[in-house]
Amino acid sequence: MPSIFVSDTQLVFGLKAGDEDAFRQIYDRYWHKLYRVAVGKVKAIENAKEIVQDIFLDLWLRHADLDIETLDHYLFSAVKFKVLDYFKHEIVRQNHRDFLTFSQSDADWDTEQEIAYNDLNQSIIACIDQLPPKTRQILELSRLQHKSNVEIADLLGISHRTVEYHIAQGLQNLRLYLRDYIILLLVVLHQYLK
Repeated sequence: MPSIFVSDTQLVFGLKAGDEDAFRQIYDRYWHKLYRVAVGKVKAIENAKEIVQDIFLDLWLRHADLDIETLDHYLFSAVKFKVLDYFKHEIVRQNHRDFLTFSQSDADWDTEQEIAYNDLNQSIIACIDQLPPKTRQILELSRLQHKSNVEIADLLGISHRTVEYHIAQGLQNLRLYLRDYIILLLVVLHQYLK
């Protein structure tokens, strides 16, 4: 029988004890509120959903180690930091897109930069290949075939939340796996644009 929690303090206590029902109640109580804040900042529905899913994924994965005094303050602070991370990553992505556009029009792209670009592409493929099959399939449908989460859920006969979970897992693995390459890419960009 599921536990019934009424206050945020009780929810946090249950969460720290690993109670899935407490986590579910936190999710149900705060998901839409956090989503509204995120979508107001990033102006993109899918990106806002991804930010909120990342927050809840992190909340569950680290539930035993969290030190939460006020649940709503903790969660809304998490949105603030995830949005800042989103914009940092958007700047990197935009710089990468600009670099590729500029590079493709420039016939003198030197060997060093081509090797770095090829290494990055190979690393992305290698990381995707290491993902669990279901996560890999969902991430490819989402990011490579540009299908919405609803389309993926319908196509695979799974819930929308399952799709969100697998996308969050896949992106988290990609971010961890590729963080060194992103630093390398920034160095190459800096040298190239001097």
